[in-house]
Amino acid sequence: MTLRVPHWTPRAPLQRLSLGWLATAGVEVAVLRLDLLDPLICGNKWFKLLPHLAAAEAAGADGLISLGGAHSNHLHALAAAGQRFAFPTVGLLRGEPQDTPTTDDLQAMGMHLHWLGYGGYRARHQAGFWLPWQDRYSHLHPVAEGGAGLPAAQACAAIVEMAQGQLAPLGWADYQGWWLAAGTGTTLAGLVLAEAGRHPVHGALAVPPGQGVESTVINLLAEAGQATGGYRLLDASRGGFARLDADLAAFIDEAQAESGLPLEPVYTAKALLALRREVEAGYFARGTRLLFLHTGGLQGRRAHAGRMQELAVP
Repeated sequence: MTLRVPHWTPRAPLQRLSLGWLATAGVEVAVLRLDLLDPLICGNKWFKLLPHLAAAEAAGADGLISLGGAHSNHLHALAAAGQRFAFPTVGLLRGEPQDTPTTDDLQAMGMHLHWLGYGGYRARHQAGFWLPWQDRYSHLHPVAEGGAGLPAAQACAAIVEMAQGQLAPLGWADYQGWWLAAGTGTTLAGLVLAEAGRHPVHGALAVPPGQGVESTVINLLAEAGQATGGYRLLDASRGGFARLDADLAAFIDEAQAESGLPLEPVYTAKALLALRREVEAGYFARGTRLLFLHTGGLQGRRAHAGRMQELAVP
């Protein structure tokens, strides 16, 4: 049965963030809670999936096949969407077979998994990578790792509209910028395109500098015909993707207890910690109002629970 794009428009709330270091600096932050978009299809992943669903429908495909790791938020959202809207999904995974909370969920939600090893996964950028998989799953539409690409970035314009539509209840007439984690740069590029220079976008890198985010953003803006600018990238990776240290673990515990905002250590917590660093350094003037994007990914916290407990031991 040919996939049909679901007529589903979930909403995420925009909420004030209350933290002592923000109050001390006179900086106001409101969080767009994409983690509350839906219990399973949450975060920025839904927006990035939408154009791929549309492309699959246009191609007459039955479902989607994509790539990711054993803790992938992208594959988790894709599998959840497949289960919710009754279309088949296949995941091509990095590394050797392993059981994780995420892979258990993927299979429970009906996704068929193939483990590519590490060398096989590295070949995903080579010409012809998709040919054998398209032969095997000719009824499925292929989606790049993380749902990347210009259509995915452009679909993130809905995130800006969602936030702007909720400013008035906060008593805000305007804001002075966005702050978000950047894992691939697709969502960040989408916000930059949607803002078109009206408000700057600050991206806190979840990966070390030089690992592709910079070039991805430049290329997406160029492909869209928009001049480079309107954004800033800063290193929030703390030495490596998904690297968790004692200071970050302590910050997560403190920030969650004070604000009630749930955090995960790969993206959102690192972005918030980087924001604290900039705020306390005086980068933002008193009276600045920022929109902080909670990109979801809370399902991934389960993989780090043991390490968090270890670091919590004095």
